[in-house]
Amino acid sequence: MYAEDCGEERMCFAPPKSPCEVLEPGVGPVMDECGVFVRASAGGDGPRAGTRLEPFTSLQQAIVEAQARGLHHVYACGETFEEEVTLISGVHLWGGRRCADGGWSYGWSFDGATHPTTIAPALGIPMRVVGEKDATSVIFGVRIVAADASATDGKSSIAMILSPGAKVKVVSSEVIAGNGKDGEAGEDALSVRAKDGDSGNVGANACTADFATGALPVVTVCDDGTESTGGYGGDGRIEVGGDGAPGQPEPGENQEDMGRGGSGADVTGCSAGSKGADGADAGRAAGALGAGYLSVDGWIGVRGGDGNKGGVAQGGGGGGGSKALGPMLQCRQGGPQGGAAGGSGGGGGCGGLGGKGGGYGGASIGVVALQGSALTLEATALTTGDGGQGGVGGTGQPGGVGHWGGHGGRGFGPDGTLWGGCEGGLGGDGGRGGDAGGGLGGSSYGVAALSAYVSFGPDAAAYNGRAGEGGPAGNAAPDDDAGKGQTGDSMPYRQFHGPDPGPPP
Repeated sequence: MYAEDCGEERMCFAPPKSPCEVLEPGVGPVMDECGVFVRASAGGDGPRAGTRLEPFTSLQQAIVEAQARGLHHVYACGETFEEEVTLISGVHLWGGRRCADGGWSYGWSFDGATHPTTIAPALGIPMRVVGEKDATSVIFGVRIVAADASATDGKSSIAMILSPGAKVKVVSSEVIAGNGKDGEAGEDALSVRAKDGDSGNVGANACTADFATGALPVVTVCDDGTESTGGYGGDGRIEVGGDGAPGQPEPGENQEDMGRGGSGADVTGCSAGSKGADGADAGRAAGALGAGYLSVDGWIGVRGGDGNKGGVAQGGGGGGGSKALGPMLQCRQGGPQGGAAGGSGGGGGCGGLGGKGGGYGGASIGVVALQGSALTLEATALTTGDGGQGGVGGTGQPGGVGHWGGHGGRGFGPDGTLWGGCEGGLGGDGGRGGDAGGGLGGSSYGVAALSAYVSFGPDAAAYNGRAGEGGPAGNAAPDDDAGKGQTGDSMPYRQFHGPDPGPPP
């Protein structure tokens, strides 16, 4: 653009730029028409104009007013602002101004780097930059400080977040994140054992029926709806006793004949039911793996795996039934002639519940840059704290105990030679619930980016703290790494990949 009186036959020069268009702060005084002014220590309760003489007291109010007035500059005194700030792309924040003399000149030029504008809320993300068209913001002479574990998750410390599409250039500033918090321990399952099996039913006595039905099974119903059933007792008959039924659920491979029903009496007496198979113990769950995920709230870590439920035990086998004829003395003439019935098997114990996975340790991150954002750092120091330790996994619950099978029915006869029925087998013990895995250790990153452009320009540096150790699994010995969560990272820059899947269930 040229001056209006520039003719075709004379040499024309572009007019000088307005001081308000210069993107360097300068050392001299600033004019009111250049932007909006803010001073944390400005007194008075009445309305303020945002000028040098009547500055706002809130940085956020100054930024909103600058955008509303079509201005691009916010000038902030070298004081501390204890508030969360959202900067709109295209609005520049010039910090470290000397306000006592009324000129609002750049303080570092006179005093050195000792009086920056400090943004340090007690909680939350100190600085967010949100996208506005294709504009870039400049942050100059500002110290951005995140408190320990002050992010949305209550664990991480994150100083700045660039929303998708936001663009910012940080110059002659400091970005400081505090320490992450240790992850919480996973919840232990109940220490009392799971539900025990029910006792088997007793078989009918001899000579009480021509056909004495074997004892009915008992069904132990666990809290998750799984069942353990003792086998039917064998029927008491006249010429041969009935076999008992196997307990349920039968194991897939039952090489040891666990939970089998006893045989009924024939030429010899009946046999008892066998003990039911124990439920399978749940193994230790896996520790947390991966780098976590970035989102508009910052960083989301990974919990340890939850322990699985122990297996329900098999019920005992039903005892064999007896008989009344053959070498036996018969029942009383004219009365029922059936032999004694077998007792049913005892119910197996329920499986124990698994422990809950350990929580992730909080991260310490200077800047989180999300999809399509652009971050340029010049003469700026990123300082991050330590990542939190991953939480220990919860412990599993002991399984329930199997109960005894029912006794077989009694025999009769003047000399006790009428055989009684046989007893049901003992129910198996429920499997122990699995111990949970440890949580992910928190990381320490200068910049964590998700599909973003990041440039470390002249004199930009990152100073990182320690990464947090992964949490141990429940019930793990100090030197036992099975089920331990992954240790976090410590590095100046980390590029993440893929969309945020949301928080873990």
